[in-house]
Amino acid sequence: MSRRSRVDLHAPHDRYDEVADASAALVINSYSSSFGLASRLLGEPVRSHVRNIYALVRVADEIVDAPRPGQGTDDRHVALDRLESETNDALESGSSSNLVVHAFARSARRVGVDTSLTAPFFSSMRMDLTLQTHDEKTLAEYIYGSAEVVGLMCLRAFVADEPRADQRYDELSRGAQHLGAAFQKVNFLRDFGTDSGDLGRRYLVGLDPTQPSAVAWTRWLDEIDGDLAIAATTIRELPRSSRIAVCVAHDLFAELNARLRATPASMAARHRVRVPTATKTRIAATAVLRRGQPRASVSEGVSA
Repeated sequence: MSRRSRVDLHAPHDRYDEVADASAALVINSYSSSFGLASRLLGEPVRSHVRNIYALVRVADEIVDAPRPGQGTDDRHVALDRLESETNDALESGSSSNLVVHAFARSARRVGVDTSLTAPFFSSMRMDLTLQTHDEKTLAEYIYGSAEVVGLMCLRAFVADEPRADQRYDELSRGAQHLGAAFQKVNFLRDFGTDSGDLGRRYLVGLDPTQPSAVAWTRWLDEIDGDLAIAATTIRELPRSSRIAVCVAHDLFAELNARLRATPASMAARHRVRVPTATKTRIAATAVLRRGQPRASVSEGVSA
């Protein structure tokens, strides 16, 4: 076969698709060490799909939380609306001149993600531009759109190649939503000082960042442990291509929650709780040895 014939086996757009996927991978590797670590344990093509989903979520979050100098709230509204419009167009057409949107749309169309999941996500992002203090109702709506639907998008990727994929999705959705909610609530606790001080937002109902109550702090920690426990039952049922990676993510956030529990709320408001890299590596190795069986979120405590 001639060199020209070998080249002609590839469609002209293949390189663009590859560059789009590489761009999405760069986003997750640059912004999230925890999710980056977990994603590397996913099998292909699930790994690429999850990275493409994360990249779009990250870009939307950056529009909301990291404005450019002189970029006001109205400007960010326009930028977010534009991103959603580009996403909707790409979901319909299968392509976009925006590399991250292009990567997302290709994966979304492949695994079955549609506007029933992207619309509540963008709605929650808009809440960050308009709502500063949440009540129980708005917080539940926010967590669903900003975190639970992201878990559902990833679940679509996990089960896309499974027999009876839609049935499997329905069976595992509750656990995916609770895992997404746990991740979001952990990040609320880690960031509640800066969310209030720098961004002017109060997500956690009952927790005053200026005088954090130990009772309210414990209530949120207990709620997260409940979410993680529900999620753990679902992880055991995931396909092998994703089970260990999701277990690692679950166990990393269980570790974060244990460290938050060991930290007074007043201190957590000033210093972001983290998991050292060596501990992350040990948690990942343990998840591999357990073959994707999650750790107990409360009883195992803080890792050394």
